[in-house]
Amino acid sequence: MFHIFSPSDAIAVSKALLEWFDLHKRPLPWRQHYTPYEVWISEVMLQQTQMERGVAYFQRWMKRFPDVRSVAEASEEEILRYWEGLGYYRRARFLHQAAKAMVEKHEGKVPDSQEELSALPGLGNYTVAAILGIAYQKGIVSIDANVERVFSRLLDIDSPVKKAPAADIIKKESRRFLPEGQSRAYNQALMELGALICGKSPQCLRCPLAEWCEAHKKGLEKERPVAVEKSRIIPVVSAHGILICEKHVLLVQRSPNGLWGNMWEFPGLIVESGSPDEALVRYMFRMGLTVDIIAPLGKIQHGYTNHRLTASFFRIETDPLLSMKEISARLGDVPHKFVLWNKTEDFAMPAHHRKMATRYFLRKPRSKAEQLSL
Repeated sequence: MFHIFSPSDAIAVSKALLEWFDLHKRPLPWRQHYTPYEVWISEVMLQQTQMERGVAYFQRWMKRFPDVRSVAEASEEEILRYWEGLGYYRRARFLHQAAKAMVEKHEGKVPDSQEELSALPGLGNYTVAAILGIAYQKGIVSIDANVERVFSRLLDIDSPVKKAPAADIIKKESRRFLPEGQSRAYNQALMELGALICGKSPQCLRCPLAEWCEAHKKGLEKERPVAVEKSRIIPVVSAHGILICEKHVLLVQRSPNGLWGNMWEFPGLIVESGSPDEALVRYMFRMGLTVDIIAPLGKIQHGYTNHRLTASFFRIETDPLLSMKEISARLGDVPHKFVLWNKTEDFAMPAHHRKMATRYFLRKPRSKAEQLSL
């Protein structure tokens, strides 16, 4: 069930929303020019990313990649390095592939049709709608979690918003409320309201739509959207070794498929049983190296999807007489590099490895374990 607004009330709601947005919109960098490229990048970055963090990454990205062609011409390694920390790296790879396709098929421009945008790698319904509605001002609504939250309360929708019939209701009704020729402002106003006012803890006293909001009238605003059962958090344990030879540290490259594909990290494994340090020694032996654990370097926790990773890091040592060339020979077909210990920041790494690299190599040592010679 949901409340159906009359045409006159729908117009009044949209008018109040746009007036509020005009007064309270944040001065975000992609709102200066609304170029299709900037809208595209910002929307992809802000998926699964907090606004403040997204702004910083966006500004850094734009300095290096000011247009579609600069993205297309970059290496995947560099794209991943500039994306590092935003997570969900598949987004960055799709973005890279889409930029190449835009250069090849659209003269380096972001297309302005739903059909052409949808044919590009990684551009789902939401991103396509955002580009068309915000950059090109076409009569389309981009529906994210903020928009879902606003309409679930405004209409008092009593079922989960991600599933039918609620998802269909929100799609239809949000389009019905869209004022002619106001797609850019309307799309952003809905997202802004959901982010700043109609959040998980709604601030109804400050909301410009409170007088029309059905959930607020019934005192149900905290019960909308209808909650869905959360996925169980799965604990994961991993162990990794920092091996230094001739002032170089050993990095291995992950498989191109799967989590953190093609990124660089300290060698290690997911620990299925036993202690992390013993599992690491066995793993390195299978790789072709006999190592000793010199010192524990601490643990770093990292969440991804519905997993909670606890990564243990250790300073490890192999036969001191072995050169980097000899170690490489023993590693065989394992994709790896020896990198100067203070140059690890030049390589894209998963977040937990980046934190350890920064802790161990890029600041003053705090413990005896970290004072071991490089």
